[in-house]
Amino acid sequence: MGCMGRLLLVLLIVVAIVLVWKAFGPKTWKRNQATPEPRAIKGPDDDEEFLWKIEKDRFKERRAREAAQREEEERRKRAEERYRDPDTPDDDQPVD
Repeated sequence: MGCMGRLLLVLLIVVAIVLVWKAFGPKTWKRNQATPEPRAIKGPDDDEEFLWKIEKDRFKERRAREAAQREEEERRKRAEERYRDPDTPDDDQPVD
């Protein structure tokens, strides 16, 4: 009976080694190291880079509009100051 027990123990060890090899063998090593496949882009709204470019362009356009508005306001203020009619006469001129 002692020989049968040893044979059963060796058989269980071999089965355990085979199961461990199947679970963690070289086939699984490549699976873990492989880079994930990029998502298939179905349209422009699925492309992250395209969406980022659109957002960046909109931001630049908004900044340009704001800068143009500020320049227009400053130009208008300078023109108003330049052509403003004085309401009171100068102190240097004699009054008749």
